[in-house]
Amino acid sequence: MSAHESNYTPTSRVGKWFDERLPVARLMHGQFVDFPTPRNLNYAWTFGGILTFCLVAQIVTGIVLAMHYQPSAEGAFASVDHIRRDVNFGWLIQPMHAVGASMFFIAVYIHIFRGLYYGSYKAPREVLWILGVFILLAMMATAFMGYALPWGQMSFWGVTVITNLFSALDSVWAGLGTGITEWLWGGYAVTGVTLNRFFSLHYLLPFVIFGLVVLHIWALHVAGQNNPTGLDIKSKSDSVPMYPFAVAKDAVGLFAFLIVFAWFVLVMPDYLGHADNFTPANPLVTPPHIVPEWYFLPFYAILRAVPSKLGGVIAMFASVLILVFVPWLDTSRVRSAKYRPYYKIAFWFFVFTCVALGWLGSKPAEQPYVFWSQFFTIAYFAFFLVALPVLGLIETPKQLPRSITESVLGKVGGGGTPLPVGAAAAPEKR
Repeated sequence: MSAHESNYTPTSRVGKWFDERLPVARLMHGQFVDFPTPRNLNYAWTFGGILTFCLVAQIVTGIVLAMHYQPSAEGAFASVDHIRRDVNFGWLIQPMHAVGASMFFIAVYIHIFRGLYYGSYKAPREVLWILGVFILLAMMATAFMGYALPWGQMSFWGVTVITNLFSALDSVWAGLGTGITEWLWGGYAVTGVTLNRFFSLHYLLPFVIFGLVVLHIWALHVAGQNNPTGLDIKSKSDSVPMYPFAVAKDAVGLFAFLIVFAWFVLVMPDYLGHADNFTPANPLVTPPHIVPEWYFLPFYAILRAVPSKLGGVIAMFASVLILVFVPWLDTSRVRSAKYRPYYKIAFWFFVFTCVALGWLGSKPAEQPYVFWSQFFTIAYFAFFLVALPVLGLIETPKQLPRSITESVLGKVGGGGTPLPVGAAAAPEKR
């Protein structure tokens, strides 16, 4: 997977025989045990492992739920209730899957923000970043189809509204949007046929995500991990073996994450959902305020901020797809925002913009919410199209350390020598 040579040595005759014919153990040891990891990684880097856990948890709980779920307009709502009330441990498995979707998106958004802050999209990690964007798109498609499965009021009307957006393509090519919409519906309206199609795709897409994650990890191990300084590993003292150092830190981060996860699952399993979804779907009664799940609210706000239906759809999809071009929009030679004072200000305003769009997406499409949605939509795209290209040309970055080791231990003077790999180090100054 990478240029790193494993120091794996089989300890038995069987292990040696197998290693000569199919060196799986050598591959795993080289990539996940003695793989060189920058010694200055902070806890923001634990979200890669956390996301892997979330994906596996969603697949496992989803497979169990699929054994009891009925993908029909008549039985879907009741089957979810049956799972929670009558299936062994259904009271735990169903909330784990529902809350797990929200935890998955919380972790992936933090993962993306960390990448933007520390410049993890810059060469030679462009393919790694683009694969991450594809994973995000697949996650969003999977979550949207999963939101339909409880077949409550908000599920039904959310599907109706969002799938209807494709009809805007009729203004580009007559009949194209209507054709796509009717194909998604399986007819001329949202029915049980639509639900069955969404269930099928919702079951399939997590395995597509799993394949993309494998490619993502492969690309990571080819290019190597970024770190808070943005510097490459230049000497052996700049890195530590992945096990036990990075693995131990990941375990601590995962444990903290699981505490929050368990709190929502066991104490507030329905807090992140919508009250209208506890009412069975009724095509004759429209909810007063239709909203998607919270993790789609920023994009929903961008959609509503544009007066034109087609323009709103384009803006909504562009708000995600623009991430693909970030490696080429950023003109700075310095990766990390730690050494870019102006970019750091722009980044934190961008984070505030995303939070503001999320809040605005939950509000009715009326003034003053529409105005502020338009303002923050402009700010969102300005970060990518103005701040990234311009700041890289005009700002003067701070002086970078000469190596990762220097950023951790400071400059070594008076004939001193750096501490050995794995030795305790002073906390990094931020």
